[in-house]
Amino acid sequence: MSDYIVLDPRFEALFIGHAKLEKLWTGCRWAEGPVYVPAGKYLVWSDIPNDRLMRYDETDGGVSVFAHPVGYHNGHTLDREGRIVSCEHGGRRVSRIDHDGRTRAIATHYDGKRFNSPNDVVVKSDGSVWFSDPTYGIDTSYEGDAAPSEIGASNVYRVDAATGAVTAVVTDMVRPNGLAFSADEQTLYVADTGASHVPGHPRVIRAYDVSADGRTVANGRVFAESDAGFYDGFRVDWKENIWTSTAAGVYCYAKDGTLLGKIPVPEIVSNVTFGGPKLNRLYITGQTSLYSIFLATHAAGWKA
Repeated sequence: MSDYIVLDPRFEALFIGHAKLEKLWTGCRWAEGPVYVPAGKYLVWSDIPNDRLMRYDETDGGVSVFAHPVGYHNGHTLDREGRIVSCEHGGRRVSRIDHDGRTRAIATHYDGKRFNSPNDVVVKSDGSVWFSDPTYGIDTSYEGDAAPSEIGASNVYRVDAATGAVTAVVTDMVRPNGLAFSADEQTLYVADTGASHVPGHPRVIRAYDVSADGRTVANGRVFAESDAGFYDGFRVDWKENIWTSTAAGVYCYAKDGTLLGKIPVPEIVSNVTFGGPKLNRLYITGQTSLYSIFLATHAAGWKA
């Protein structure tokens, strides 16, 4: 299996010809939500059905259980202070692991009702927390605890950094999933995995314009449509390319929506994130395993 499939010449500038896809560890039931912690030189990711967080030590390649039980964590990100922000299926909330090791809630309800099961999360430069809230953690008891939806919809929410107020910012999706801002934060990208509940629903990433005050979005439109299962989680590099999970591996899209190329992975890919001291190592959670590959690009926000 080739490590790269080039569909557009622009893709050749983004990968290193001799850098290979590495399988770092296997043993999960469903690997998800990777986040890189630069201060510790390690990666944390979720093994949702086993209700545990795993930790990969970049210094020696060791893998260990970071925490268990954790309330069926899914997606993660870092906030502006380097703390891990978590989506909890079991707790039906977004929380934060503080520097003292304690977990503190960020958002638990919307309009007096519990969230479904927060799935993926990003933190904007103004400190606001944006997260998706589909029903996967309450649909069955495999990745959480089966329960009815109190809100009755699956939305993307924004938590204000100053007040903690929660507002619904994307309400036109069946099942919003992965999300990320463009490098300039003028566009919000959100994956819709609604075909899991509505047969024939488009398997897409949608793009939204972010308002001047950074609090709302508008002009939702299709950015890309998958030919290989769902788009789940994805991240954006400093050149505005989107690196996204699919059932066939990692796909890379240019900002103009062109599919530039693919990195085949032998398992269904759930999510990706950038890591390493130069943020040029793409970590990939693939069904039961953790993979990585070094790239000739870096995460959005990286500076030499």
